[in-house]
Amino acid sequence: MRYRGWFRLVGLLAVAAMALTFFVACGDDEEKETSKVTPAGTEAAEVPELSDGVLQVGSDIAYAPMEFFEEGTQNPQGLDIDLANALAEELGVRAEFTNTGFDGIIGALTTNRFDIIMSAMTVTEEREKEIDFIPYFAAGTDILVAEGNPKNIKTIEDLSGLTVGVQIATIQVDQLQAANDQLKAAGKPEINVLTFDQNPLAVEQLRTGRADAVIADAPVVANDARLSEGKLEALGLAIEAAPYGIGVDKGSAQLKAAVKGALEKLIANGKYKAILIDWGLEGGAVD
Repeated sequence: MRYRGWFRLVGLLAVAAMALTFFVACGDDEEKETSKVTPAGTEAAEVPELSDGVLQVGSDIAYAPMEFFEEGTQNPQGLDIDLANALAEELGVRAEFTNTGFDGIIGALTTNRFDIIMSAMTVTEEREKEIDFIPYFAAGTDILVAEGNPKNIKTIEDLSGLTVGVQIATIQVDQLQAANDQLKAAGKPEINVLTFDQNPLAVEQLRTGRADAVIADAPVVANDARLSEGKLEALGLAIEAAPYGIGVDKGSAQLKAAVKGALEKLIANGKYKAILIDWGLEGGAVD
């Protein structure tokens, strides 16, 4: 009986050992399978600029409806704000916004004050010499005039001899300069250009009669006309339509690839279009 009990004990111990070995092996397999799953934000964590869990966004937040502060608050709103938040969510991080004057925003990006620019910035060859872009919206230039268009303005050339307000450092400044070069060559009166740090200051000049028109991006002009309660109107032009771009420093190749990939996902899953529809700007969608 002693020998038979011993063999029984040895057998039980062998079975237990085999079971333990099987359990450990299964545990290893499960751990390996789990390690294959990529949690949200893992890709972002591999991008140096996003390792802190934040997408820092530079924007001149005074260009409604693209970016502006909710009245009486410091809460940023607008198409660019919503899209930046959606991009951050797709990347597994959160977005933070730094309000920055448009004339210095590229310099602020290249000196690492933030990670990207989202500020209704038109892609131009001159700007592409300084930073990279990810196109995300298309817009042209329009002209804002007083109710009834008393000066009968139809094109930029019709601004000859008139006073026009414009935001500094925008593509519209270049367009006015090009128009003045043509007017001067033709022996016609040039446009008197008044530049301002922010678009609302230019609009105020038109409201008070100190300017004959304001020139800006079409979505902004349309919004200014809407808010004027009929006192101002948009001509409905789309002069030199071109894409807006998300600005990225040329030394941030990984960040550019990550943001571009996130935008492509938003386009594919319909969130991008939904944001544009929310702001009534689906006409500016890019594929």
